[in-house]
Amino acid sequence: MKLSFGHLFGFCLAFLPSIGWAQNAETTVITESSDPVEDVYLDDVVRHTMIFENRVLPYEPLREADIPWDRKIWRVIDVREKINQPFSYPPLPLFTILSDGTQSGEIKVFKDEDFKEMMTPEEVMGKLMHTDTSLIFNPDTYEDEVQIVNSPVNPEDIKKYRLKEMWYFDKEASRMKVRILGIAPIQDQYDANGVFKYALPLFWVYYPEAREVLARYQSFNESNDASPGTWYDLFEERRFSSYIFKQTNVLDVWLSEYFIDANGEDMGVARLMESDRIQAELFNWEHDLWSY
Repeated sequence: MKLSFGHLFGFCLAFLPSIGWAQNAETTVITESSDPVEDVYLDDVVRHTMIFENRVLPYEPLREADIPWDRKIWRVIDVREKINQPFSYPPLPLFTILSDGTQSGEIKVFKDEDFKEMMTPEEVMGKLMHTDTSLIFNPDTYEDEVQIVNSPVNPEDIKKYRLKEMWYFDKEASRMKVRILGIAPIQDQYDANGVFKYALPLFWVYYPEAREVLARYQSFNESNDASPGTWYDLFEERRFSSYIFKQTNVLDVWLSEYFIDANGEDMGVARLMESDRIQAELFNWEHDLWSY
């Protein structure tokens, strides 16, 4: 009996080093003192940090006397266009970045495009969540019960964004410039029969204040994975396609209200041609100042 107990004790001692080694090997990944898993198992050849070390430069100071001409322009970005597909990049679409920023309080949102009335957290959640009712079968009563379900807005439902921007001529720099003022995700509204009713902006983001947040998130670059850029870069470099649907006018109406035929139908081609004409006018305004 003594011999068997000694064998058992020695057997346990023999396995103690291996148990301790297994524990140490495991703690190199999961303990706080070890490197994070993403640093050990890198899904790349190098860690890209330069893009996040870039600072968001403040806007250059402007004097009213140096701005002899300016005009507000409203645009629509359709994410279904090929160049705009980064807006709906499945791992992290722009709407997710904006909605997360509004819920955390980093991004302030407004009800209107004039940035006069700020939305409360409760109002923001009301925009980001849908309240639906569904019938749930109760196995105890064998009856269908109505249950209220709160579901977040699906980023795939956001097909368009509106931009409000200011085009102005800087006399000191002697060139035309543009500054984005606001961004609004657009959600299509349908009736009970699934017929489209209208497009509704969920909220307006004041872009100059949101630049710091947008500079922390990568935007997809179809040409080069090593140089993705940030959402701040995408907007500042204007790497998107859009069309103008409104400019400041005396009646404060959209282009779609101008181009309607006798039957009340939208003249879409004529409206897009007018949008291109306004864009060309902005481009030529600066060139018409000079003589060659």
